[in-house]
Amino acid sequence: MATTVKIDDELKNRVQRLAGLRDRSAHWIMREAISQYVEREEQREAFKQDAKRAWDNYQADGLHVTAEEADAWLSKLEAGEDVEPPTCHD
Repeated sequence: MATTVKIDDELKNRVQRLAGLRDRSAHWIMREAISQYVEREEQREAFKQDAKRAWDNYQADGLHVTAEEADAWLSKLEAGEDVEPPTCHD
């Protein structure tokens, strides 16, 4: 499927310059840029949806862990310890 994207001359020149520096085609640079952008935005949207679900769950039942509890757990994980997440409470 072919898709056309109109870009201004300045951006076109920047893409072509980068393509030359990377020994790639301008087409490859644009495909890679779009692919990375879409991946990043999908991850951002997934994070937002996870946060919304967490907020909705908190609104429904009040269960939570404190920032201090979460930080302590994450510090142990970062140190290589195999620990269970903290227990939620009201």
